[in-house]
Amino acid sequence: MATKAIVGEKVGMTQIWDDQHRAIPVTVVRVPPVRIVQIKAAETEGYAALQVTWGFRRSSTLTKPERGHYDKAGVDPGRRLVELRIDDVGAYQVGQQLTADLLQPGELVDAIAVSKGKGFAGGMKRHNFKGLGASHGTHKKHRAPGSIGACATPSRVFKGTRMAGRMGGQQVTTLNLEIVQADPERELVLVKGAVPGPRGGMVVLRDAVKAPLPKGGKA
Repeated sequence: MATKAIVGEKVGMTQIWDDQHRAIPVTVVRVPPVRIVQIKAAETEGYAALQVTWGFRRSSTLTKPERGHYDKAGVDPGRRLVELRIDDVGAYQVGQQLTADLLQPGELVDAIAVSKGKGFAGGMKRHNFKGLGASHGTHKKHRAPGSIGACATPSRVFKGTRMAGRMGGQQVTTLNLEIVQADPERELVLVKGAVPGPRGGMVVLRDAVKAPLPKGGKA
């Protein structure tokens, strides 16, 4: 389980140069200060999490239950509510602000976001199928998926068979990405590598839960 997490907005990708003049591809994540609206403890809720919000929103756009939820916490309404699952919430308080300096350069994090939706896709694009032959004797079915394996036995198609269908638009977690820079003044975090999701999409950054062991095999 993660020990700390924060939410941000994907800005896009660029590159920076390190001390040895090597180009490093980075994803820019805008991390504005987030406010804790509710703390969920394992004793009462069954799991530990921080419910946070960021930005600001007019109270007139909220429903009465939403307005009452923010009023109870004494926190200004934000753009949306997000839960950050962490191991221990004892060090946090309602109304506390979390900023980009929660993450430090060199740390490994997991990036969680909803991937780009690509609509209905065929088997070659969705599952990297090879396709049928393109030589003589093959009709115009070069991108067809081929046999799906059903005959008299078992007289059905097995569930989970890789076929054409909706592609993308699912929650994706990319593990063990490195924090290159964290700038709380500019509300930016630079993450080495690619972060899932489109530009403008919400991204949750948490410290890596499957970080590789250092050399020697001991933590």
